[in-house]
Amino acid sequence: MRIASAAIVYWAMVFALGFVLGTVRVLWVIPLVGLIPATLLELPIILAASWLAAGWLVRRFRIAGGGETLAVGALAFAILMAAECALAGVLTGQTPAQWLADLRQPHALLGLAGQVVFALMPWWRVRRSA
Repeated sequence: MRIASAAIVYWAMVFALGFVLGTVRVLWVIPLVGLIPATLLELPIILAASWLAAGWLVRRFRIAGGGETLAVGALAFAILMAAECALAGVLTGQTPAQWLADLRQPHALLGLAGQVVFALMPWWRVRRSA
């Protein structure tokens, strides 16, 4: 239960910021600079937030081992992907197949790479502090 709770909290913290930044990116930044530059501007902010959230998370939930950190990250990643797919359906009317197909776009691949780093961040934080 501790692992699941940690994953949900980690996801919620980073997703909340990502939702706000994503809204700003889509409404204001993309029209100014384009998809890829906008994604590249957002990515370091999200990764820095992930770093901070993961550090807090491993202390708060006493996540210590490599297996535990990878489980937290993997579960948070799964929740994130489900939430992203659901949001794509609600906000843009995309089907899950369309959402998956869109992940092949260059800007989406950058975002996906950032999401993989998000998933690995708890492991990285524990490994770095050891």
